[in-house]
Amino acid sequence: MSQQALSTPATRNIRTDSELRRVVTASVVGTALEWYDFFIYGTAVVLVFNDLFFVQDDPAMGTLIGLATFGVGFIFRPVGGFFFGALGDRIGRRSTLVLTTLVMGLSTGVIGLLPTYASIGVAAPVLLTLMRVCQGLGAGAEFGGASTLLAEHAPPRRRGFYASFAQMGVQIGLVLGMVVFLLVGLLPQGSQQSWGWRLPFLFSFVLIAVSLYLRLRVAESPVFKRMKEKQTVVKLPVREALRRYPRSFLVGIGAHICDTSVVYIYATFSVSYLTVQVDQPKWVALTGVISFGLVVIALQPVYGALSDRIGRRPLNLFSVIFTGLFAYPFFLLLDTGVPVVIWLAMIVATSLGLAPMIAVQPAFYAELFGARVRYTGFAASREIGAALAGFSPFIAAALLGYADGDPWLVAVFMAGTAIISLVAFLYSRESRETDLALEEHAPAAPPAAPSIAEGTGSTTEPGGGVRDSV
Repeated sequence: MSQQALSTPATRNIRTDSELRRVVTASVVGTALEWYDFFIYGTAVVLVFNDLFFVQDDPAMGTLIGLATFGVGFIFRPVGGFFFGALGDRIGRRSTLVLTTLVMGLSTGVIGLLPTYASIGVAAPVLLTLMRVCQGLGAGAEFGGASTLLAEHAPPRRRGFYASFAQMGVQIGLVLGMVVFLLVGLLPQGSQQSWGWRLPFLFSFVLIAVSLYLRLRVAESPVFKRMKEKQTVVKLPVREALRRYPRSFLVGIGAHICDTSVVYIYATFSVSYLTVQVDQPKWVALTGVISFGLVVIALQPVYGALSDRIGRRPLNLFSVIFTGLFAYPFFLLLDTGVPVVIWLAMIVATSLGLAPMIAVQPAFYAELFGARVRYTGFAASREIGAALAGFSPFIAAALLGYADGDPWLVAVFMAGTAIISLVAFLYSRESRETDLALEEHAPAAPPAAPSIAEGTGSTTEPGGGVRDSV
């Protein structure tokens, strides 16, 4: 009897379930480790880099320059999205993720080895910025690749749930970075400044091995394997993605403006705001970021599963509206200077505003583009949005200075980014019924009458594809 005959539906399902678990584990751990790398730079900027690399007579100016270099990483994220995204659509999702792991991990580890301004002068911030550029290139394709791989492996009716684990990994990376810096903060001040700050970056060398081990054990996306077998892989996915899905690109860019802006205001700018403006110890700010990160992690699969039931669009619309309305009350609560109130403000802002839209994001972006250009379209459009909004901590710091320490302009800025993403979501279609196996499908298009209450704006075509409502 042949091996094929012995393969019953039950054994195939067991193998498929086991494979899906490996994909989920590799996505969560790999994404967490890579985004740990990306987030610790922002934390280091406001806590130590302003004294060690961006030396200025005015400490606030050093922080401002440091936050500008933090934004440099975002400029190069679209470059990474286009370059590695095209590789992902040509050679495979899994192979490309292995490359991004190496780029992110090595560049972050090298930061921990760099000499400071006191040792080599202006060359120190130049080298640091160069490593930040490399971080941006790797990050530009990491999330899009991990999410695409997860979405293409997931059962169609549970795609939102399984794909949300990619975003869970991002938040775990954020919390891990905060915890490491909190532990570094337990060292004497002199030790922190001389060698303690290097430990979070050097730890990245260890994390590379873990991430690579997990990702090399994951199977390639079944959707990509079918395209390989049929020889329908696109030679120039960037050109094809821009030509075939221009509206999806615009929706993807606008959809990522709000969450990029506010997550770095919550996780990076608020640390500086609380320690400088509200005169809180560092542990209060870092504990607040850790607290909201843990809550957001727990909520990712909840909101992902909810999007499988009610759709991606309603959750996206609710989250950006709440974020815009809560922007100023958020700072009023921080200004109380009461640690419990500060932590509560961070948890409410992120659990009701940030968490829904980022949980939906992996499935939402995967459903914007056909299989042949999905990685490119996902990564490039999302990262262009990230580049446009990535200077949010720098902008927030500048606005705070312009308003003499009053955060009302920062709140207006946050509300403005929420409005941009609101428009993008209003002009998106409901996509949860999209068949990701289709090599091409109808691009995103606005419903006839955009409505906040409207949960679905699409109909299913024969074969499982989605046709936009008009």
